[in-house]
Amino acid sequence: MKAVVMTAAGSPDVLELRDVAKPSPGSHELLIKLKAAGVNPIDTKLRKRGTFYPEQMPAILGCDGAGIVEAIGSQVSRFRVGDEVYFCHGGLGSHQGNYAEYTTIDEKFAAPKPATVSFAEAAAAPLVLITAWEALYDRARLAPLDQVLVHAGAGGVGHVAIQLAKLKGASVCTTVSSREKAEFVQGLGADLAINYLQTDFVQAVLDWTDGKGVDVAFDTVGGNVLAQSFPAVRVYGDVVTILEPDGKTSWKVARNRNLRISLELMLTPMLQNITDAQIYQTEILTQCARYMDEGSLRIHVGHRFGLEQVADAHRLLEGGSMMGKIVVEL
Repeated sequence: MKAVVMTAAGSPDVLELRDVAKPSPGSHELLIKLKAAGVNPIDTKLRKRGTFYPEQMPAILGCDGAGIVEAIGSQVSRFRVGDEVYFCHGGLGSHQGNYAEYTTIDEKFAAPKPATVSFAEAAAAPLVLITAWEALYDRARLAPLDQVLVHAGAGGVGHVAIQLAKLKGASVCTTVSSREKAEFVQGLGADLAINYLQTDFVQAVLDWTDGKGVDVAFDTVGGNVLAQSFPAVRVYGDVVTILEPDGKTSWKVARNRNLRISLELMLTPMLQNITDAQIYQTEILTQCARYMDEGSLRIHVGHRFGLEQVADAHRLLEGGSMMGKIVVEL
């Protein structure tokens, strides 16, 4: 089969299209004919610095995938040949990722693909959906009528976080960098779009909340944005970040306001091999598929590439300022 192989850590040039052996499913596994793979920041980070399993090189990256079940193992009970599935699995350097024509996955970690969306949209969804769901619903314990600040609302995680917050009955303000992005996030349900290049987002949030601050701030950017958000959150409020806090972060305002700080890394179940948590994430995808089929949740695919163009997809993602997701179609 054709696959994009990472031969060493480095620039996008280390990604090579090669012929590799087609995998065979184990007794509880599905053999998936991949139709699309999502491209995420974790892919570019692993490519630059090396995978979590440097002794297992070369590697095939790509955590997100969607495709058709082509064969099943002898003990598989949930799926049949011909079923359409989507998932976030592999691509960290041990189990093969999804920049390939085929992959295998334990049936426990595959969810039925939403019927009303394309394979490209489905492949773009899993990592960002799980990240936003866990951050807002599990870490921050978002409640109906809460007021939420989502940073970078037009981005991959941000644009689904807005929608999940609205589904919970919350009000949402979000930061953007252009009029086009403001219109995009408002189309997703955002109540207020703040152009942070033109406006002090903290003051805009305080004005929006009558001076008290939001109940939840969701940082999808990292760096200085985390600490800058603290004064925009109400006393005893929640802050969730998906990035590792900078060592120079000042926590004084957060401490004085008694904020609850949470870290979200949706890769933990895969990295720690926590089966129950991986099954829970599959249940998240199953519920999100229902939302998509109902029309209350959508995934924006901003750019599409062919398998032979994965390096170009990485270059585009690393350039920043993306709306929605990048997808590789097979």
